[in-house]
Amino acid sequence: MFASERDIRQILDSCHTIAVVGLSHKPFRASHGVSEYMQRHGYRIIPVNPEETEVLGEKAWPRLEDVPEKIDLVDIFRRSEFVAPVVDSAIRVGARAVWMQEGVEDTRAAEKARDAGLLVVMDRCILKEHRRFKRD
Repeated sequence: MFASERDIRQILDSCHTIAVVGLSHKPFRASHGVSEYMQRHGYRIIPVNPEETEVLGEKAWPRLEDVPEKIDLVDIFRRSEFVAPVVDSAIRVGARAVWMQEGVEDTRAAEKARDAGLLVVMDRCILKEHRRFKRD
């Protein structure tokens, strides 16, 4: 409903700094594997998780508002009921896009992000989409 093929391609081509909300240091977690993959493919990964201090060699931040650099994309690895405040934060920090991973959906938050001018992807895996578009 929210992401066209063109939107996905635009995000993958132009959003090089990705704040990953819910990124875990545990290698068996999807957030870790997906972020590691994106990092290997040249994307700057910024962990956002108040329970972490460092993940994938990068300093972790408790909130998006604490990140001291420009964020292009906010990739959300949180349950759907926790998405709305993350989207509010993404809007506040001036992110260009919000990506809700597979199984993560919040139509109202997605509409709010879209109304604020952000590109929005919902219920899709960025790793799978990168492989599909970039032919890894």
